[in-house]
Amino acid sequence: MLRIGVLSDTHFSSPQDGMELLERLQGREFREVDIILHAGDVVHPESLIAFDGIPLYLVRGNMDPPQAGVPIKRIVAAGGFRIGLIHGWGAPDGLEERVMAEFAGEALDCLVYGHSHHWANHRRDGLLLFNPGSPTDRRGAPFHSVGILELGQDIQGHILPIN
Repeated sequence: MLRIGVLSDTHFSSPQDGMELLERLQGREFREVDIILHAGDVVHPESLIAFDGIPLYLVRGNMDPPQAGVPIKRIVAAGGFRIGLIHGWGAPDGLEERVMAEFAGEALDCLVYGHSHHWANHRRDGLLLFNPGSPTDRRGAPFHSVGILELGQDIQGHILPIN
């Protein structure tokens, strides 16, 4: 089984704060992950060095400056599955429809997105829609969170509360 750690909307206040949080995640929630996906709004990308040695795929969020090699959206192939990765934009209402439209015509098994700071883990027409929430800024969500995707015969998502 392949395990993917998923986070978004980290909005680190400083590179040091980011390093501390990511190191805690790597020692706990992401202890046994094979890949990490970040759905944008890193703010301090130098913090991602904490995941050195683990394949990391990220996309640019609306709070991130343009950075070479960091696209607005991408498709990650892992464990025989195709995972769309995008941040999102605009109001929370209609967010899933907007991000799904960005991948129209693509055969995806899962679509990971962020932006709303609220977690989501459900299927629509066979597509797993997965938003890990935010580990730093709840914006009304009941808890700070990250996610895990488990890829075996199927793809399953899990939301993990963090403190």
